[in-house]
Amino acid sequence: MSTDETSGPWVPPPWEPPIDGTEAEHLTGALGRMRATLRWKADGLDEAGLRHRLPSSALSLGGLLLHLAMAEDYYLTTKLRGEELVEPWRSLGHDGTDEWEFTTEQLGAAETYAVFDEAIVRNTARIEVALAEGGLDLLAHVDDGNGNHPRLRRLLVDLLEEYSRHTGHADLLREAVDGRVGEDPPEDWRPAWL
Repeated sequence: MSTDETSGPWVPPPWEPPIDGTEAEHLTGALGRMRATLRWKADGLDEAGLRHRLPSSALSLGGLLLHLAMAEDYYLTTKLRGEELVEPWRSLGHDGTDEWEFTTEQLGAAETYAVFDEAIVRNTARIEVALAEGGLDLLAHVDDGNGNHPRLRRLLVDLLEEYSRHTGHADLLREAVDGRVGEDPPEDWRPAWL
């Protein structure tokens, strides 16, 4: 991150969170990095690669992409706004059961990637609207049953936790598919939404 005389200043990749930013920039930047890392872990596979499972688990890279796309929609529509989670999930065959996304195999690779990428675009816009509306202190619709409502800040932290957990799963799954390992995407790689 320093400057040296031969290479010039370091230019971070577009998913790198800011070094010196606001709390909202740090949270959304960290979420952006986790989104990009997970997408890169799953990138470039066919249906068989996206559906590959380890013998001890029902998880697959395609299932993780669908799960996290649905989690983003759930957190930023149902929990934040109190809206029913409907589209695109109903059209994709979601039957309302938990973990449908881990067991469905009806989507091809291109459709699975598109569902994830479109969810990122959709939910980035939702986050921007929510931040403009009330900042990180915007009250969410959902409560704990005792009338206590989380703030947008808490929902973003929860999404980060969800991505962090599943990005670790994606590490193992991708290595099992074709041996790809690594912490970060290469600097010349770009997700569809950037």
